[in-house]
Amino acid sequence: MHFHLKFFTLFILLLSVVSRQAFAEQSIAENLIDVNATCPITAYEKITLNQEITDKNAITIVSKYSNIDKNIIATFSGGVVMVSKEQRISAEQLEFNRLQESFNAQGNIHFQANNIDVFSQSISANKEHQATILKKSAYQLANNPAHGKAGELSISKQGDLTLKNSSFTTCQSAQPDWLLEASKIYISTRKNRGEAYNAKLKFFGVPVFYIPYFSFPVTDQRKSGFLYPKLGSSNRSGFKIETPYYWNIAPNIDATITPRYMSKRGLQLLTEFRYLSGLQSGSVNLEYLNKDLNVNNSDARYLARIQHIGTFSNNYRLYTDYTTISDDNYLVDLESEHYSSNDAYLYQIGELSYFSENWRATIKLQDFEVLGNHVQSYRTVPQIEFSSFNPLTLLNTNFELYSELSRFETPDKSQPSANRFHVEAGFTLPIMHPGWFLNSELKLLQTYYQQERISNTSILAKNVSRTLPKVRIHGGLNLDRPIKYFGNNLSQTLEPQIQYLYIPNKNQSNIGIYDTTALQDDYNGLFRERRFSGLDRIAQANQFSWGLTSRVLTSSNQEILRVSIGKILYLNNSNTAFNDTQTIKTNQSVLAGDVFYQMSKKLELSGNIQYDTRQGFTTKSATKFDYQYAQNHLLQLSHRYTRNVSGNKIEQISLLTSGAINKDWQFVGRLTQDLVNKRNIESYAGIQYESCCWAIRLAYHRNINSKINDQLLLNKTHNEFDSGFVVQFVIKGLGGQQSSVGIEDMFNSSIFGYKKPYFLNN
Repeated sequence: MHFHLKFFTLFILLLSVVSRQAFAEQSIAENLIDVNATCPITAYEKITLNQEITDKNAITIVSKYSNIDKNIIATFSGGVVMVSKEQRISAEQLEFNRLQESFNAQGNIHFQANNIDVFSQSISANKEHQATILKKSAYQLANNPAHGKAGELSISKQGDLTLKNSSFTTCQSAQPDWLLEASKIYISTRKNRGEAYNAKLKFFGVPVFYIPYFSFPVTDQRKSGFLYPKLGSSNRSGFKIETPYYWNIAPNIDATITPRYMSKRGLQLLTEFRYLSGLQSGSVNLEYLNKDLNVNNSDARYLARIQHIGTFSNNYRLYTDYTTISDDNYLVDLESEHYSSNDAYLYQIGELSYFSENWRATIKLQDFEVLGNHVQSYRTVPQIEFSSFNPLTLLNTNFELYSELSRFETPDKSQPSANRFHVEAGFTLPIMHPGWFLNSELKLLQTYYQQERISNTSILAKNVSRTLPKVRIHGGLNLDRPIKYFGNNLSQTLEPQIQYLYIPNKNQSNIGIYDTTALQDDYNGLFRERRFSGLDRIAQANQFSWGLTSRVLTSSNQEILRVSIGKILYLNNSNTAFNDTQTIKTNQSVLAGDVFYQMSKKLELSGNIQYDTRQGFTTKSATKFDYQYAQNHLLQLSHRYTRNVSGNKIEQISLLTSGAINKDWQFVGRLTQDLVNKRNIESYAGIQYESCCWAIRLAYHRNINSKINDQLLLNKTHNEFDSGFVVQFVIKGLGGQQSSVGIEDMFNSSIFGYKKPYFLNN
């Protein structure tokens, strides 16, 4: 719960704290302990009889002594136990009136129902009031940390509780850290609803504030109402406070509506609508600020995003992800959970696919909304793809076909537009054995372009036909041997591989660049069949690629060491560059390497490098060191280097650490340093206390602001760095059953986010 005391009292008057359970959630840092695993919930043994009950619908009473007066009033004493279908009671004395169908009991009473245990000095119940009443009671909800006391506790026939002059807490200690005292509390696990009237919230025995009325959930089920307020600050937006309202529309439909006040910018509305139906799911998000006080115009600022994914009719899949914003500076100025402030474009795609056993067809619309003063990208409106795979009986060969029909358009009318038709067909011969493999393919690539809006001075042609054959042979060995290392039985592999690729040279300068760019020259890229993405440029190739990988595996085939190295040898000394205006005079590619070393279950090193052996310098490298030296103690040190990104050299080092000060206190910190410009570009420090019944987090951040062209003209003020704080406070039990606050979002509160060790999909 993010809060600020100055504003919180105002909001709490209308507060209805609720639980908001996501449709699907995934933890980011599973290697960190869940505090709730150490939080016990008090439970009591079931009250039982020393004899078997034959009639489940009857009321059975067992005691040492009994007396019946006129066959109407029965009195029991000495270890009394009464068991009915829905309730169980143990007491010192019990009186039962058969005509009024009522009973009274006194002395060391333990009342037990399906959802509660109550200890009291007196209890009464009758058929007329349809309720059981206990005086001067202490209660404990079953399978729930919630407990407290009540001057009078009433339990309805449905199991709902009404408590007068009562208290409520989820803290298990004799002196609870927080306690809610109220003249009346209503609790219904059946309705997932709790209500408090004339309530005082106390922390460590000190009253914090008075609440005339509020409601809260008592289970993990979703419920409409206000979520915990959220408070923070930044140089860009000033003081920020959010008061989200959660609307549980239906079991498979919900919405969250969040007013966000920013002292420097005004009042913004954030909305999220989610739905789930069978194999269809999606969300609609809208962020809207009618007037930004910190810019020189009165235009509204907004972000809208629509996402959908679903499968229907067995073979069809629909995928949509569309985002648009009002202006290029929106993400930098206002931030959004959907994109980083460093993102340079917004992805927009709609795709419908059909899958069959041997073929697939896809139609998609795709665009990139480029931010800043950059050349507008092309959009495909549409792109139709068809691919098939057909095994043949002759020598186990396969016939493969890929075809594509694309229409490229751009908002910049000074740039050409185009239609592109491409067919790639041929045969593949895969040969796989445990100790070796050899894959061969022979294909023909035919592409036809119709280009429009071509100026008289342009080198582009209106109609271009390009035909290229492709020959590819890729083979390798898988060798292994047993080794011993410090007395451990291990195995070491040696995996050499080689590839020959041939594509003839063809001048393609008369074709525009619509969806094509250069690919990475990393180790895995050595064995690709192309140097560029897309089809506008198909690079010539008459080359051998070689690579060597060695692994060390445990007896259970767990990889603890991997080293890979390789490069490409060009048989032709001249290779056409991406822009077709120059040639690259070289007979070999950069040397690409990759390393992974898990020194122990707690220690891991990984890295990759691209090194130009001809000119003697590194073009790109990345190294990461992860050390989890104890439970809830993590250290990650990373270094990244790129020699040329748009003419700039980038070299950065980053340190991330998380440490448990004790069982309740946790620290997370991050530093990122720009070694080229000798400055800090990101700092983050957060400290969190979390016990079984409440948690608090304090965090400070400082990071460099992204720059979008013309931002200085748009904003009244602009700082190179942004800094601020976040305060989060959670009372467990007033927002559903207790749950761990976790520190995953503290790990990701950064420019680059947290890259988790041992996982490949970071």
